[in-house]
Amino acid sequence: MKTLRIRKFLLLCLFFFLLLPWVFYLGAFYMEYGTIRIATGGADKTSVLPVHALIAGLLLALFVVAMRMRRYLLKPLEGLGAAARQVAAGEREIALPAVRLTEIAEVRDAFEVMLKALRQSSLKQAELEEERRFVIAALAHDLRTPLFALRGYLDGLEQGIARSPEKIARYLSVCKEKSAQLDRLVEELFDFAKLDYVEPELNASSVDLTAVLRRSMDSLKPQAEQKGIIFAAEGLESHCSICGEGHLLERAFVNLMENAVRYTPEGGGGVITVQCYRDAGLVRFAIGDTGPGFAAEELQRVFEPLYRGEASRNRSTGGTGLGLTISRRIIRKHGGELEASNGPDGGALISGWLPRGEVDTN
Repeated sequence: MKTLRIRKFLLLCLFFFLLLPWVFYLGAFYMEYGTIRIATGGADKTSVLPVHALIAGLLLALFVVAMRMRRYLLKPLEGLGAAARQVAAGEREIALPAVRLTEIAEVRDAFEVMLKALRQSSLKQAELEEERRFVIAALAHDLRTPLFALRGYLDGLEQGIARSPEKIARYLSVCKEKSAQLDRLVEELFDFAKLDYVEPELNASSVDLTAVLRRSMDSLKPQAEQKGIIFAAEGLESHCSICGEGHLLERAFVNLMENAVRYTPEGGGGVITVQCYRDAGLVRFAIGDTGPGFAAEELQRVFEPLYRGEASRNRSTGGTGLGLTISRRIIRKHGGELEASNGPDGGALISGWLPRGEVDTN
């Protein structure tokens, strides 16, 4: 819509306000005397018709200018004021008034941008609230299962059901396993919440991503060796520097590799491949396993909080469903992305990228 600046609008109003009364006066003068030459000699200039016409023109000009100012200046400002009050009352779907003056149109456009940002913020807040309710409900369910088992075995020990040393040892082993599961669930829940509320800003420093990947592999080698799984590193010899927090990145990659170890079958022959290489201004990485991979319907949901594929719903893998979510949030906080797919030879493949860079210490 074509707009007009307020200064030009006011000048036009002033010009119209001054012009119209004189048009009326000259028109009445011409009707009365047949000429518009006011200084005509001998003519009777005492008629009141031109004066009345002048006053009528003045009043009409005043009315027209007032209506135009109300339409183009006052009503848009009143509309924006009413919209601001609606926003303060919590409304987000608001129709803003049409504006023909440039300066007010700029204010309207800025208000519309703010309103759009508020809509997006409200939508995100609603999604987070829905996610929070889901997480609480799911955690209540997940906490109840090991707690119920733990209480059952402790009751068995207390009531003397387990009498032989072997049975007592088995009961105690199950209790330790369930307590470890509870500890892991609480720890992952804490990390999940901390990424959103406790550490909104990164304390970035220069980090060698290949060193982070090697440390992550080393921490999981004992667990992998118990299942007969080996790690195969590709491209970890070169230095891949990024800006970030080393402990957060290590947490993300430990989660990814732990997930790969968890879903790779036991019995020997399992391989977890860890790749890292530079690509222009990015550092790309990939972690693949020789497990069953993802089902087609799981690929879009594997990063959702507490989502677990069908293969793990019986809890045989011991997953809590927060590891991949935490990893993706950490990677995104560092400006990267994480994606899930299946490898060309089968098995799950988690790949992603991070921007290259080093922190300037000067």
